[in-house]
Amino acid sequence: MRFIDILKLSTRMFRTRTMRTLLTILGVGVGIGGVLFLVSLGYGLQKALLEQITTDESLLSITVSNPTSEVIYLTEEKIDEFSKISGVKEISPLASFTAQITMGDLTGNIILNGVDTSYFKYAGIVPIKGETFLETEEDKILISEATLKLFNIEQPEQILGKEIDFQIFVIEEEIEKIKIVKIEKSFEIKGIIEGEETSFVYFPLSRLKEEISIQRYEMAQIRIIESQYIEKVKEEVMNKGFLVASLSETIEEADKIFRAIQIVLGLFGMIALFVSAIGMANTMTVTLLERTNEIGIMKSIGASDKDIEFIFLGESVIMGFFGGIAGIVIGIGAGGIFNFGINILASNLGGQSVDLFFSPFWFIITIIIFSTLIGFITGIFPARHASRLNPLEALRYK
Repeated sequence: MRFIDILKLSTRMFRTRTMRTLLTILGVGVGIGGVLFLVSLGYGLQKALLEQITTDESLLSITVSNPTSEVIYLTEEKIDEFSKISGVKEISPLASFTAQITMGDLTGNIILNGVDTSYFKYAGIVPIKGETFLETEEDKILISEATLKLFNIEQPEQILGKEIDFQIFVIEEEIEKIKIVKIEKSFEIKGIIEGEETSFVYFPLSRLKEEISIQRYEMAQIRIIESQYIEKVKEEVMNKGFLVASLSETIEEADKIFRAIQIVLGLFGMIALFVSAIGMANTMTVTLLERTNEIGIMKSIGASDKDIEFIFLGESVIMGFFGGIAGIVIGIGAGGIFNFGINILASNLGGQSVDLFFSPFWFIITIIIFSTLIGFITGIFPARHASRLNPLEALRYK
């Protein structure tokens, strides 16, 4: 029997048993859609979280901080040493001081962090409102969300562009005295950083150095040239007695957690898919019983066992394939509707919109292949049973 004839006979169920065939495909589609919906939710949550905490630059950066002991600490000399390590591209330090800020008639205490603008991209810091200051902007600052509360401001947009005055408290270690340095110039708020627990300000480091002498830094971001140098640089810095952390390590751990979540969600979806596969197997069994006489006729006029087997396998594979297509439509559609509803709710509660679902292209292709494979597996038993029927018994079957 020619391939084209087998294909025609395999697709005949769309004409002769249209409703039953479509319901079977829909059943498989619901199962596949459940798997796609849940796994895409896992991928979406992972993608949304990692986009919030990482940038390309931050993945190639390591954070160096002072050890708990006061024996050694970050100084300009130490930073110069780190810059000479093979694989280091740039170092962006952070100097931290207690300070007092004033806006209008209101005054509050904050932590002042002096940084260069490169620190933001290396640390993966992205303002939730406004922008980071540029290297040439020595009169701009960024504040944390908690700082808004010092001035009784609820909406972040209300404070952007406002000017703040500073007094910095500097500890003079030699004489154990606190020196108050008042900065004469006011600074404009250019952006707001996430952080509702601590009131802090990011201040241009170059401008801070003009006002006070920085004896030590709290931490530094070391930008590595390529990922292959990360472990080597970390080891050399740790050998000098400093604490080292890498965002890439956090990402690796997060990936492991999300991989486990995706597997668990996928297993829940597999339950629905298993039920759908049972329904498809039942449909193929009923089809076999209905077409027993037909099988006897085809065998009596020369159809081989393989021809009969291919016809039944063709039917199940085609239904599995279209079940996968239907599942993709159902899964993506349900995800879109769910995401739309969540974003409306978040918007009404003052939150930000986010994409909770993400379906990698390779996963879509895998879903189609997997559903086609399910069709093939569920069609094996009916196809083999049909191919082994005795022609005479099949013709007598009623």
